[in-house]
Amino acid sequence: MDFQGTLFDTGTGLAPLSEHLERTRLAHGAWVDVRPNWVADADDVFAVLRREVPWRAERRTMYDRVVDVPRLVAVYGAGEALPHPLLATARADLSAQYRDELGEDFVTAGCCHYRDGRDSVAWHGDTIGRGGLQDTLVAIVSFGDPRRLTLRPRGGGSATGFTMGHGDLLVMGGSCQRTWEHAVPKVARAGPRISVQFRPLNVF
Repeated sequence: MDFQGTLFDTGTGLAPLSEHLERTRLAHGAWVDVRPNWVADADDVFAVLRREVPWRAERRTMYDRVVDVPRLVAVYGAGEALPHPLLATARADLSAQYRDELGEDFVTAGCCHYRDGRDSVAWHGDTIGRGGLQDTLVAIVSFGDPRRLTLRPRGGGSATGFTMGHGDLLVMGGSCQRTWEHAVPKVARAGPRISVQFRPLNVF
């Protein structure tokens, strides 16, 4: 199953970030911002990312065996050129929008390629580095088939979630990485999706 881009995408660049940006406040000082349809020319970005990003498969130890990570990944560190110029513009716009809350800029970009519904990411928080000790922000831009990002409080409680569509932005802020976990569950059927996660320095 492949992704079918929109037939009506005639825009270019990014829509105004502050317009249609909606915040959902969660428990324990966490919050999530969603800006649908932020990337106007999402079809082009999606095609370039699939073709140009040096995707790699990873394996990791889980319990007593080594297993495949169910998605492809790539990381662009501080100062590295991003694979599409619009992503650099997006990172700058996000830094300008959230600098007062974040206290710094977004500098890195992690990319995940979910090839179909079998690819996923398990429950986790970005708590390696400073994210485990202090409030921070992680901004995710999604391209391709819609997938559900689910969140649940650490230690138990009701889960919630947001469906991320083609060109949508979702920002997790406040204590979200420390007091909540998030996941992209497997689904029975889905086309390819790519997510780009912008983070400040030393947040993983």
